[in-house]
Amino acid sequence: MLLTGFAHPQDRPSATRGSARTLLVLRRTGSRAFGWVSTSPVYLPESTEDSGLAELNHDWAGFTAAIDPTRFRRRGTWMEGEWRVSATVFTGLKRSQGGFQGHWCGTAETPPAHWVADDVRVVPVFRAKHLRLRVERIPVRVRAAVLTEDALELSGAVDGRVGRTAIRLHRPEGGAETVVDLTADGAGFTARIPLAVLTGGAESDEPWQAELVHADGRTEPLVVDERGGPVTGQFPLPGTADLLHVARDRRDALELAVRPPVARVDEITELQDGFVLGGSTPTTGQGPLELVLRHSDGTAELRHPATATSAERFRVTLPAGTATAGGDRLPLRMGVWELLLRTADGTERRVTVAPAAFDALPAAVTVGPKTVKLERRWLDTLFVDSSSVLTAEERSAFAQHRLRTVDYPAAGHGELREAVFYDVFGGRGYADSPGAIHRELVRRGVDVEHIWAVNDAQGQVPAGVRTVRVQSPEWYEALATSRYLVGNTHFPDFVERRPGQVVVQTWHGSLLKRIAHDVENAWLADAGYLEALDHETPHWSVLVSPSPFATPILGRAFRYGGEILESGYPRNDLLATGDDALAARVRARLGIPEGRRIVLYAPTWREDQQRDNGAGFRLDLQLDTEAARAALGEDHVLLVRPHAHVREPLPGAGDGFLYDVGDYPDVQELLLVADVLVTDYSSIMFDFAITGRPILFFTYDLERYRDVLRGFYFDFETEAPGPLVHTSSELVEALRDVTAATADHAERYAAFRALHCVLDDGKASARVVDRMLAG
Repeated sequence: MLLTGFAHPQDRPSATRGSARTLLVLRRTGSRAFGWVSTSPVYLPESTEDSGLAELNHDWAGFTAAIDPTRFRRRGTWMEGEWRVSATVFTGLKRSQGGFQGHWCGTAETPPAHWVADDVRVVPVFRAKHLRLRVERIPVRVRAAVLTEDALELSGAVDGRVGRTAIRLHRPEGGAETVVDLTADGAGFTARIPLAVLTGGAESDEPWQAELVHADGRTEPLVVDERGGPVTGQFPLPGTADLLHVARDRRDALELAVRPPVARVDEITELQDGFVLGGSTPTTGQGPLELVLRHSDGTAELRHPATATSAERFRVTLPAGTATAGGDRLPLRMGVWELLLRTADGTERRVTVAPAAFDALPAAVTVGPKTVKLERRWLDTLFVDSSSVLTAEERSAFAQHRLRTVDYPAAGHGELREAVFYDVFGGRGYADSPGAIHRELVRRGVDVEHIWAVNDAQGQVPAGVRTVRVQSPEWYEALATSRYLVGNTHFPDFVERRPGQVVVQTWHGSLLKRIAHDVENAWLADAGYLEALDHETPHWSVLVSPSPFATPILGRAFRYGGEILESGYPRNDLLATGDDALAARVRARLGIPEGRRIVLYAPTWREDQQRDNGAGFRLDLQLDTEAARAALGEDHVLLVRPHAHVREPLPGAGDGFLYDVGDYPDVQELLLVADVLVTDYSSIMFDFAITGRPILFFTYDLERYRDVLRGFYFDFETEAPGPLVHTSSELVEALRDVTAATADHAERYAAFRALHCVLDDGKASARVVDRMLAG
């Protein structure tokens, strides 16, 4: 039996002398018998200024230990009972002892039993923060399950010393119970369970649990033994779409349940950039199959076509990456992804892994800087785990604390280098005003290094730009040593502007809705946002303003007394000058057919719509996309671009009419190709107004948003550069004839542009770069 694992990260390392060695201690419960097992530890030493001591940081330290099962045998007899496993770490004369906890998935979550004889096995169990090895004799082993016309027939091996025994089936929560005779014949047994018993409570899908009942009243689990071949599976039942699931629980005890079918993967092949899965699922039906990947926080869904190779079999290629709306290939976003098999009628089947494929897991491939793994959880549920781009050592609490408090300040004492550090929304990629500033610097041929923060490898940058992983050592170093920091949102809270360093805050929106200290509700204050903002603003060298209207508001809302550069937003140079060649490439990247009118729907976020798990905000789509498709689908396409804070899949996207462009890298390129903009209170209206194209405002919650959530800086109802519509049906009707819908708003539109777009002449990037290089 081989144990492998690691030490969980701690907030602080321990200071110890010399090198360390580790032993595993096996102690039998209720006995003084014990044994030692050597391990092979891997430690990550961290230096300290205290001479004579070495900080041994055990965060993520790995170990392996092999346990010979013959240790549980004495004079030819297996010593039944439970052995507790603990680790003793010796560092010089110092000794510390502790237990083991199971990992959250894989064989450590549901450790497999190890058969050491035909009727004896060693079962690892985690309990009370200790690993325990239970040596147990199994007198009855189920080795076959066959469904007949009216019964489930079980057969297997039985110990000759077993006397009169029966099988008890019970539902712990439901209270139902039945007893079935077990017939022993030599070394084998048979038992017949009528289907009427199993289907009698069809209104409940709670499993029947099986146990042996001996003549003296003793009970023990009825263990499934699949050493000779599969026992578990799902079997069709006459007269119902549900199936009989023959399964085993974490103790390998038999479970029976009447439930909808699942997809069982029994073949797993690793590719260079993904996996091929093969499996079975009853009645794949007519029409296409899809493998659905759904992020565990509910913020993303990916779909891949699957092939029905027969009425009962399917096969699918599962990439370890994804394509964005703009066609970029990126690794899967960090986190756990649930797998579902969706049939043509929309039914989703849970994807499980058959015991025959357990040994193929974990399966792992490397995509860029990430490792993407297939794993199992809850015994047989298959899922995908996309790792962090940071190593385990880099993301530990100890490492991050040290990088912030030691390495970042130390790097700040060195020379500044001629480099520009760019950040867009905390590492989302190449876009917005920082992207425009980069292009202007390249156009001028300024001799600086360009460094771009990218979080979780979820962004691509142009040639000549170096990426750094957010929170990596090189990210901290770049923040401390780059002469120029350019960002469109908040910089990390530990950043302090050095002498000679220029921090350019471009921000990311013009001003209709109130921001920062001007917001009169508790959502921002409760999150500690305003305190963090007050700490950050003194370190800005210059704050970019999009217009004379916005300048005094920005200074007041941010409580910023430094320089405000009234330049216009660099990102809008593209919209002011236009670029027909780029527009054609964007349409091609999106796959929009020629001749289709492009409607871009870009709503803002609502502070009161935070997801229950804290992962961003809900989309709360009020637009009836089916009605829009019916009315506009022949000659329109609808692109939906949620706010950056909104992370939720768009139902129905990808049908040729509805496009989810939430992950398109740069929204300015979407504005470049859009014929009509639909928004609500988003600052995107100010950008799109530069083009002079029509804008419709879908303001279904105007009063609440204005009076409760945010409030406005001007009278939106009288100054909006387009009609306000309050229902989805009104919006669809307006889109059918946009010219007629917007005819009465030409003067408002002109006045809006004169007030808010006066600086949008295509030269904002040049003005910002001039100021930045001036120091």
